[in-house]
Amino acid sequence: MMVDENACRTPDWLTVRRDDDHDVSDAVVLVGAATRTRAGLFAALATALALPTYLGDTWDALSDVLADRLDAGPLTLLITDAGQLLVDEPTDQYALLLTVLGDLATNAPHPLRVTLDEAPPS
Repeated sequence: MMVDENACRTPDWLTVRRDDDHDVSDAVVLVGAATRTRAGLFAALATALALPTYLGDTWDALSDVLADRLDAGPLTLLITDAGQLLVDEPTDQYALLLTVLGDLATNAPHPLRVTLDEAPPS
């Protein structure tokens, strides 16, 4: 049986921050409380990134508008209190979000970085 040594490794585009060691000063910040549902996440992204009004409510639509955004330049997202991210949705929605972001990070012309901030409030 082969063991995938990378199975537990966090991808390069994703950082989980449990303290204040990482500098994300250039990040677009999403507040975890606003991202508890898919609709809330989409609305928070649309507002923070001034995404087009034609943004639908599907993962494919989000992928398309974020791909267009990444055509213009790099993007860093910081999600504060990340333990709340999609917590009111079925668990597969979180996995779908990570898949969408991972595909974008791998294929976009400019870098996508995502930081999930799980640091306790100071």
